[in-house]
Amino acid sequence: MTSERKKILLRLDPAVHDALTRWAGDELRSTNAQIEFLLRRALSDAGRMPHDAGRMRRPGRPAGSERGSTTGPDGEE
Repeated sequence: MTSERKKILLRLDPAVHDALTRWAGDELRSTNAQIEFLLRRALSDAGRMPHDAGRMRRPGRPAGSERGSTTGPDGEE
């Protein structure tokens, strides 16, 4: 069973947003995923990560997401 993701409005200083966006790009994450990654790390470091929190998706493109890919489901052309 998957739970619906919570949506929040977050106001950031433009320079902080730009720095987060660059950092996220360096790690192949969206800015949103980078913010969640950093919040999870802070929660974990503080011993406050909920045991029932779902896992984050790995950075980068999901497998098979490229348009025009000539590979089949088993990875063969």
